[in-house]
Amino acid sequence: MMERIAPSLEGAAAAVPGAIVEFRHATISFDGPAVLDDISFSVGSRETRILLGPAGVGKSVLLKATNGLVCPSSGSIFLLGEDIAAMKESSLFALRARTGMVFQEGALFDSLTVRDNVAYQLIQERVPDEEIDRRVKEALAFVGLEHTFDLFPGSLSGGMRRRVAIARALIRNPELLLYDSPTGGLDPLTSTTIIELIVKQRDFYKTPSILVTHRLQDAFTMVTHRYDTEKGGMVPLPEGQTDPNTTFMMLNEGKLIFDGSIDELVASEDPFVKEFLE
Repeated sequence: MMERIAPSLEGAAAAVPGAIVEFRHATISFDGPAVLDDISFSVGSRETRILLGPAGVGKSVLLKATNGLVCPSSGSIFLLGEDIAAMKESSLFALRARTGMVFQEGALFDSLTVRDNVAYQLIQERVPDEEIDRRVKEALAFVGLEHTFDLFPGSLSGGMRRRVAIARALIRNPELLLYDSPTGGLDPLTSTTIIELIVKQRDFYKTPSILVTHRLQDAFTMVTHRYDTEKGGMVPLPEGQTDPNTTFMMLNEGKLIFDGSIDELVASEDPFVKEFLE
């Protein structure tokens, strides 16, 4: 876990009503130049925010800051209505438990079965075994991996490990989901399977989320497709239509240089945005 840096609380204010996440002029630095510089944005109910940008521009740091693993050096970050910088670690831990996070490599425990990986937090909370089994089976069914219940991660493919990680993130019915490059290192076909699950979660549960990626194909697929429950898969939206609750942000050199819809992204005249889209 990254060290939490205590900021000044001068000028602290309340969160915007209805915002699941709000960054308000947040700057984060680690004994050097700002990793994130004067960042402001919000995530509303049922909203999916896709964070674009090349490696090394602060995307993963932004996710960690959202979850209270890093505090702003200045400015404010609100999570589920709470100012994370003003919270004690014990309270922040409880707040963080209301979110789900999917890491790039899955971050599974190789010594635990799939069942125990997915149920890890429930086990820590001493939830009865019968309820754990029921909830794990439901989560694994959602990602199409019911048969892996008693298997170990070492016997799973990379794509299957990511799907288990998604099941683990969903097990506690989170109020916010954070995806850190969930298709990183996967082949195109497997990546599409993961994106389909994320779209399924978005359209089925409508959980607010932030998804970090540098893969334009993933981002464009999410905004131009929906999950069809009758067909049991992802289908394209009618030509010219996009998902209205899926919007884009882009980071460059620690700055938020774009925040808007897919149409606005494609039409942007910002040189960095145009180069990134080429």
